[in-house]
Amino acid sequence: MEFIMQPWPWWFSGVVISFIMFILLFFGKSFGFSANLRTICAIGGAGKKVKFFDFDWKKQVWNLVFLVGAIIGGFIAKEFLSDGDYAVQISEATVRDLGALGFAAPTSMQPGELFSLTSAFSVKGFLILAIGGLLVGFGARYAGGCTSGHAISGISDLQVPSMIAVVGFFIGGLVMTFGIFPLIF
Repeated sequence: MEFIMQPWPWWFSGVVISFIMFILLFFGKSFGFSANLRTICAIGGAGKKVKFFDFDWKKQVWNLVFLVGAIIGGFIAKEFLSDGDYAVQISEATVRDLGALGFAAPTSMQPGELFSLTSAFSVKGFLILAIGGLLVGFGARYAGGCTSGHAISGISDLQVPSMIAVVGFFIGGLVMTFGIFPLIF
């Protein structure tokens, strides 16, 4: 247990992701979490009403298994492999930058200013989450995939649209961080 509980080097996740992507590419599969929403809708019968959902969803069951495994893995890690709710460890320079944007020093894994029940049920917090969720959902559909699908699967397959999408994700993040976010908070 001590081996599992200790901090692992940052590069280990890159090695694991590379290994998984090699296996997926070898078997002709592509990875992306947003594809699971389409699969779930197809399972529910949405294909009878909307052509987009009319496809053989049984070929995507492996991706649903991955989604369920990610949820179960997160639960196991939180409940059995962590020492409690500890603050994320970030540099002092990042704490100062976040303070300039209106965030307190971290006391948990998520900033309470955005991800607390109090914030979510305030008008401002609800609007930020609702509009942000709408934009992410629209963007994932418009770009033909989510960030994980494009940045991990698409780039590993050297797909030009994925490379363009990832550049767009970064530009959008910079615009939000330095342009829109300071106006909201």
